[in-house]
Amino acid sequence: MLSTNTIDQETVPGEVDLPGAHAVELSVVMPCLNEAETLATCLAKAKQILAEHEISAEIIVADNGSTDESPEIAREMGARVVAVKSKGYGNALMGGIQAAKGEYVIMGDADDSYDFLEIPKFVEQLRQGYDLVQGCRLPSGGGTVLPGAMPPLHRWWGNPMFSMMVRWMFRAPIHDV
Repeated sequence: MLSTNTIDQETVPGEVDLPGAHAVELSVVMPCLNEAETLATCLAKAKQILAEHEISAEIIVADNGSTDESPEIAREMGARVVAVKSKGYGNALMGGIQAAKGEYVIMGDADDSYDFLEIPKFVEQLRQGYDLVQGCRLPSGGGTVLPGAMPPLHRWWGNPMFSMMVRWMFRAPIHDV
């Protein structure tokens, strides 16, 4: 059964959405629930790298009911806040993606476990026509797991085993699911 996400978007008067028209090239979506401690760091990294590489982008914080200052921090730093009423990480992610206006969408968690300074590498691949570009936090896929970013059981057993299953089932070179 599919669920429908309920989102409240802040709109700009006079803004028009035309099918196939993209005002920005990239939407950076950050699902968020009480991430006041790390959100500003993530937003600063994303804004810095987007400006350095002159990537036309919007940053969307898909807030899933934060009771801390996360929405205010996001607004103060220039992000568009989308309030996603349906609870859960997946709903927050989908709510942010549904609100995205960019030609491409990149997501990263607001807990600073993803390196937003890597955005240009993803954009380069998307511009070359790839339908999906996925990063990898695990050493087996060339990544690095930041301290505290993944519980040890997930890092050493769950994620590698599940990734191996996905590679076998779909014959896809995926190392981090």
